[in-house]
Amino acid sequence: MRFVQIWNMCLGLFGVQIVWGLQNVNTSRIFQTLGANIDELAILWIAGPAAGLLIQPLIGHLSDRTSGRFGRRRPFIFVGASLAALALFAMPNAQSLWSASLLLWLLTASINVAMEPFRSLVADKLPEGRRTTGFAMQVFFIGLGAVFASALPWMLTNWFAVSAHAEPGVLPMSVRAAFYIGGVCLFLAVGWSVLTTSEHPARVGPEQTAAHVIPTAAGAAALARRGMGWLLGGGGVGLAAWFAGGKREIYLLAAMAMVFGLAQLAAVWLRRRGRRSLGMLEIVEDILHMPRLLARLAIVQFFTWFGLFAMWIYATPAVAARHYGTADPASPAYHAAADWVGILFAGYNGVAAVGAFLLPPIAARIGRRATHAFCLIAGAAALLGFAVIDDPRMLWLSALGLGCAWAAILSIPYAMVASAVPPGKAGVYMGIHNMFLVLPQLVAATVLGPLVGQMFHGQAISALLLSAAALALAALCTFAIPRRDAA
Repeated sequence: MRFVQIWNMCLGLFGVQIVWGLQNVNTSRIFQTLGANIDELAILWIAGPAAGLLIQPLIGHLSDRTSGRFGRRRPFIFVGASLAALALFAMPNAQSLWSASLLLWLLTASINVAMEPFRSLVADKLPEGRRTTGFAMQVFFIGLGAVFASALPWMLTNWFAVSAHAEPGVLPMSVRAAFYIGGVCLFLAVGWSVLTTSEHPARVGPEQTAAHVIPTAAGAAALARRGMGWLLGGGGVGLAAWFAGGKREIYLLAAMAMVFGLAQLAAVWLRRRGRRSLGMLEIVEDILHMPRLLARLAIVQFFTWFGLFAMWIYATPAVAARHYGTADPASPAYHAAADWVGILFAGYNGVAAVGAFLLPPIAARIGRRATHAFCLIAGAAALLGFAVIDDPRMLWLSALGLGCAWAAILSIPYAMVASAVPPGKAGVYMGIHNMFLVLPQLVAATVLGPLVGQMFHGQAISALLLSAAALALAALCTFAIPRRDAA
């Protein structure tokens, strides 16, 4: 593929990241405006990881097997983006926490449908030697989209005099207008990629779809043991939460663990009854046979995305309390803090957009593992900066470090996965890899509320220190990834 073709293929991620940028910066602001307490934010954010856990492996599995005149990945990309655009128009007009949470589920589910096939499209269309470049191009557009989305409320207020103030319980017009503009940009950017990128051949045959590996007797026994472990573990957590009077997020996590365990047991039972095809239950068998690199990378991703999720939830209330001296979401100081967090998030995404093009030559020289670890350490230091820097204007230093980490997080792991999995299984294994991104977010949504509300006594800045520690652990675990596939 020529450079312009890779450019066109990846441009749609500019629109996709507008969704994540608006969500990451403004979701806590929306919930607090509608009356949420700080210890309720984590469970209200659970829509994103829960939707990703359910949808991304399913979309990967289905798109691997899709055939037709429009290709394998493009139908999912277009439909998901269209639904997400509609959700962007609706979410800032939510009148209650219940409706805002429901719209967040719709938004995140839809954008997950669009996002996962973009990753698989690069693996489909680029050879091994150009995949790091392809994923770096994706990070470039992801960075641009996030810069635009994160800074949009501030730009509307300071450049176009759109009001940043509103009555209690109502979002400022600058935030609502940002969501409307984001919906239009999402539709146009994704539409351009879908129209200018071809997928050939359109029909899926044996040469494009890797044969599914049916577990041996030993593999089936291992799958059954894992399934029983997940089932009993989830049931045990649920019972413990019931006796201890736990909150609803613990029951949700326990239920998901039990469903995953039942899926594994169902796959074993159907195989033993002679079923040759299990449909989407084959995903659990793919997990059993996933490459060792993917299993080791899952540990890195756990700590990475736990830390990122904590940052996205608590950055705004932390900066508002630590640097602007307010915890009142209706105060002008809180709105100023939220806008400044948007600028900081735009800054780190801008650094990532530029830094993404520096990663391929660095990784070629020192290896993907070392490059990734160094960038994660930079991110950990940046998060520590939120606690030790007093002047909010100097937090741009933290934005630099976060940008280095974000550039690596969005490109290097995907290049590793694309190099380690069978070509015909790229979609399902990209989806399984993304499961390892959302599981730590579900854990974070479960534990962060009690941690911040009780152990940290409502101090959101402590959550950012926990986030820094998580990224540092992820950096250490990076060196456990097999060197042969990570270099």
